[in-house]
Amino acid sequence: MTKPHFYITTAISYANAAPHIGHAYEAIGADVMARFKQLDGYDVYFVTGTDEHGQKVEKSATLAGKKPQQFVDEIAAQFEAMCQSFNVSCDQFIRTTADFHKKACQAIWKRMEENGDIYLNKYAGWYSTRDEAFYTEDELTVLPNGKKISTGTKTEVEWMEEESYFFRLSAYTDKLLELYEKQPDFVQPVFRKNEVVSFVRQGLRDLSISRTTFGWGVPVPDASKHIMYVWVDALTNYISALGYPDANAEKFKKFWPCDVHLIGKDIMRFHAVYWPAFLMSAGIPLPKRIFGHGFLLTDGEKMSKSIGNVIAPKDLIEKYGVDQARYALMREATFGQDGDISYTLMTNRINAELANNLGNLVQRTLSMINKNCDAKVPQPGILEDVDKRLLGKAGQAMLIAVRAEFEKMQFSKAIEEFIAVSHAANLYIDEQAPWALKKTNPARMATVLYVLAEVIRNLGLIIQPFTPIAAQKILDQVAVAPSERGFSFIGEAHALKMGTSLPAPSGVFPRIVDEAAVSSSGSAKTA
Repeated sequence: MTKPHFYITTAISYANAAPHIGHAYEAIGADVMARFKQLDGYDVYFVTGTDEHGQKVEKSATLAGKKPQQFVDEIAAQFEAMCQSFNVSCDQFIRTTADFHKKACQAIWKRMEENGDIYLNKYAGWYSTRDEAFYTEDELTVLPNGKKISTGTKTEVEWMEEESYFFRLSAYTDKLLELYEKQPDFVQPVFRKNEVVSFVRQGLRDLSISRTTFGWGVPVPDASKHIMYVWVDALTNYISALGYPDANAEKFKKFWPCDVHLIGKDIMRFHAVYWPAFLMSAGIPLPKRIFGHGFLLTDGEKMSKSIGNVIAPKDLIEKYGVDQARYALMREATFGQDGDISYTLMTNRINAELANNLGNLVQRTLSMINKNCDAKVPQPGILEDVDKRLLGKAGQAMLIAVRAEFEKMQFSKAIEEFIAVSHAANLYIDEQAPWALKKTNPARMATVLYVLAEVIRNLGLIIQPFTPIAAQKILDQVAVAPSERGFSFIGEAHALKMGTSLPAPSGVFPRIVDEAAVSSSGSAKTA
């Protein structure tokens, strides 16, 4: 049976500086989604990478005293290392300096040109090197010193006049509005879609898509003094990664159109307006969905080195470990909206939900089985209603609820669903008191411990996208075969077999001690 296909991408990260926590947040979010779909029976392809051309990169390389290629090689290596450190399981790390990508950019340019959508003219306007974007007067703010900045991004703009190729974006105003109406889920969350629709309804102006004042980029076909606008170059990575312009390439035929472009909210216009217009012009099918996530904040403010509230990816792993760091980032903020994070918030969350709840459930259940049931899956007796209710919660019902939240990319809500099951299992232990049943009703004790072991098996399966290392440790401890770790094995049809030998239990989620909290209050903070 052929598996359904699922293609997900992050925005490729601009290679002008080292990665920060926002880059990790997006990469982990895409990885969580990719892992979920793979476990849920899909043939998944996941692409991330680096955007390595443009004036901003060229300037950064010059400031560093390096050639642009050497500079981006070093930066790209840092982004790859970041992905590896967070256990991000991408299928391809694409770099826009690769020859195959440059050929794809020139191919889509020619397709748009053949369609009559590219023409040569002169451009005069306000340009932000940092944003790689042009702004109109009504999008600018004049500072007291007379300089102008983009009102939206607060970046400085400069007046630019040069010969440029233009893309007839104005011709796609109605086509884009029709797209948003016919495919209401094309842009998500819905409030981001409303922003995009409002922008397009104002009417679109033709877009300058080449530069002649710098040389670090993809040359325009048959006009080598022109360098492609970095967004034509960058956006094309989503199809060059699949083998475009070869329409018969195996990956292109299998995975395009893309299921989800996962991006930051600040680049929504480029993905939800420019990209579909380019694809329409080139006669290429459109992606299915563009999802814009929010920013990570600290105490309501964007992270800034000058303020001293920056959380570095490496620091997060050193403090919590890979799985706990992944979990905290996906749990603390509602995906799609800005979210506050801090070490205090994340420590409390990890301790409350992973250490005290899920980790405690696994540790005390498996320790009791090891001690009282000869380290084997116990033999259950007749299940009581309370047993059936818990098993029902922890089976297909849990998967269906979690799947529904994943379809909306609400990762924090998905976590709530399985943490609620873990909480219910801990209450069940307290109510059933298997330590007391050992003396009064050993058969009932065995049933209770069997039910709990089965709940742990299902929880181990469902948490894999978020905490893949810890999940494997849990599944190892309940002797689940590697071939039986997909979501199709969740539920009673694939329950644990009584008498199966289990290894000695070991802790999965250690409690995090917040040294700062200990020194100030005498004891570690808890949620």
